[in-house]
Amino acid sequence: MSGREGGKKKPLKQPKKAKDDLDEEDVAMKQKMKEQQKALEAAKAKAAQKGPLVSGGIKKSGKR
Repeated sequence: MSGREGGKKKPLKQPKKAKDDLDEEDVAMKQKMKEQQKALEAAKAKAAQKGPLVSGGIKKSGKR
């Protein structure tokens, strides 16, 4: 009979998630993803050094 409970009730705390043990496949997958990310960053840096790929002229449609 506590009718004077005001305010917001605190949510129950969730237990912390334990770190999952990674098997060899997961480790290999993460290593592959890191290598792909590095290659992508290198490609972006190389592309940024050069100018735009397209000359940027006026595009003409086939209709006249």
